[in-house]
Amino acid sequence: MIISWNWLKEYVVLDMPFAELQRRLMMAGLNHESTEEVGGDLAIDLEVTSNRPDCLGHLGIAREVAVLWDRQLKRPAASPHEGSTKVTDLAKVRLECPELCSRYTARVIRNVKIGPSPAWLARRLTTIGLKPINNVVDITNYVLMECGQPLHAFDLSKLEGAQIIVRQGRPGEVLEAIDHKTYSTGPGVCVIADAKRAVAIGGVMGGAESEVSETSKDLLIEAAQFDPLSIRTTARRLNLHSDSSYRFERGLDPEGVDWASRRCCELVLELAGGKLAAGSIDVGNLPPKREPVVLRFAQLKRVLGIEIDQATVRRVLQALGNEERRADEREVEVLPPSWRRDLSREVDLVEEVARIHGYEAIPEDVSVPMATSSRTQLDRVLQNVRHVLTAAGYDEALTLSAVEEPWSNAFSPWTTQGALIAQTPILRRADQLRRSLVPSLMGARRTNESLANPVIELFEIAKIYLSQQGGLPCEELMLGMSSGSDYFAVKGVIEALLASLNPSAEVRVEDWSDPFFGVGRGCRLFLGDTLLGCLGEVSAAGLKQFDLRGPTTVAELWVKELAAIARLVPQYTELPAFPAMSRDINLDVPEAVRWADVAAVVRSSGGESVEGLEFKEIYRDDALRGQGRKSVLFSLALRSRDATLTGPQADAIRDRVVAACGMKFGGVLRA
Repeated sequence: MIISWNWLKEYVVLDMPFAELQRRLMMAGLNHESTEEVGGDLAIDLEVTSNRPDCLGHLGIAREVAVLWDRQLKRPAASPHEGSTKVTDLAKVRLECPELCSRYTARVIRNVKIGPSPAWLARRLTTIGLKPINNVVDITNYVLMECGQPLHAFDLSKLEGAQIIVRQGRPGEVLEAIDHKTYSTGPGVCVIADAKRAVAIGGVMGGAESEVSETSKDLLIEAAQFDPLSIRTTARRLNLHSDSSYRFERGLDPEGVDWASRRCCELVLELAGGKLAAGSIDVGNLPPKREPVVLRFAQLKRVLGIEIDQATVRRVLQALGNEERRADEREVEVLPPSWRRDLSREVDLVEEVARIHGYEAIPEDVSVPMATSSRTQLDRVLQNVRHVLTAAGYDEALTLSAVEEPWSNAFSPWTTQGALIAQTPILRRADQLRRSLVPSLMGARRTNESLANPVIELFEIAKIYLSQQGGLPCEELMLGMSSGSDYFAVKGVIEALLASLNPSAEVRVEDWSDPFFGVGRGCRLFLGDTLLGCLGEVSAAGLKQFDLRGPTTVAELWVKELAAIARLVPQYTELPAFPAMSRDINLDVPEAVRWADVAAVVRSSGGESVEGLEFKEIYRDDALRGQGRKSVLFSLALRSRDATLTGPQADAIRDRVVAACGMKFGGVLRA
């Protein structure tokens, strides 16, 4: 932002040395870039951060100076004299896209005389790098650089039907702007149109066909409020940036629109003559209601480490434009000014007081009270998850939240709704928010394979995004796993993870088929009746879709279910006083029986003496055992808490287990 030293004097007394002004503004957040002498004036280039659009005009800078030096700010009254003819008799405005332009105001001035600007106006614009054109155009630029609110003057006689229509661009619609280049508008672009055609790109640049020239007599003065994101998107799409778009992108003072319009009309009447129609056309939404903010004086000491006099605090806040609602010995409640939308929290007010009081006034060695913090239950659960998985040889992956459409459609176990689509792809073609972590991990696996990494064991803890029918999207935190090991190895890691969170948690397996998994190689995991996640070995077609060569097993678990069962308080258990015994069992069962079913029956029938259960192997021999049968070999670890188990006692437990398996699914002990 380039400001003129002589121009700035119009609003605040500048009797301080320039070097001191430069230093104080820098300490208050307006860094000095450079200063250049232009025709007996100083052009001062200040860096204005994106959260301070109120400083994109001379009045905003003058307000900062007035607060820093406790001076009076002189703001023009902006009270133009109006005629008797109503503005609604001379022009009409229709707003068709309030999502792009929330408010549009128009005033009409008739019988103006276009000519050169007076020397003082031309000098001020030249100092800040703007070329004088004519008195009316120069006035709109002057007010823009005065208060930061862009304006535009139309030649009313060139507006078809003497009306303004604020709408979206139409397919194939083009417009010649005042830079005499042609731009395509189209849907999504806010255009200012008359009854026949587009005459300006809203918030960016006016059109050549309706611009003010030396033959213009009647003017329509526009002052409006445009959506910042829309302006930013349009400016980038058209590669067309202007002083107006720069300010609209950052958000402007919603209550400053009418003041800027009146100020512009006041200067036009003064420098170009004419008569101002009575009233204004004002369509759209009124400025939003401002919410008060409370500052507790004790917070200044807590955050800054120093005491600041309450009277000084209140003076600073009021000088910055905050309207004081109430105050006592403990706190002050203020209503932030409309031009400071960044003041919405108590800490924002603390920062304002600090920067005006002076950061240099805060000693470097000042002590700031610190409050200890504690981790949430979820943080502790995730720390445990990371510890177990890294101990099992897994590396944590960090992938993007968006994937390309074929990957998104490859695996979506949690919803049949379509993926949410981002307007701008994060990467080439990656525009769909993922509905599962598995595709992202498969992509990471492909990258590692291409680099010839021999071991690729990955996990990721991140969110997925599920669209809801008739409602807002749902974000869910998930744990995804990708391994080169087989189903049983990954299931063992999951069981170890559950045991670390809750030793009594037992996972139940149900068959589940999905095209992404091999036939009979996928399942859903349950904790009781609650769905925990899914697990499976990727099919050949799934591997081909991600250009993978090696076998892959994937799993995905709901983190909220892991957190729900977590019991993270360490528990003490006495070491066993008596020795353990083991019994190997080779059980002949039907092919359809799952190991999980066998394990459940063994644990329930074996009782408290069953300390451990270990799966050994499965053996099939159609010639010996018959078709549709298999042998399941497993080992039982038995121990009593009260006495040493005898051989007959261990055999009795084994026989009880075999009998229960026989009754449940026809299991027979092999000789």
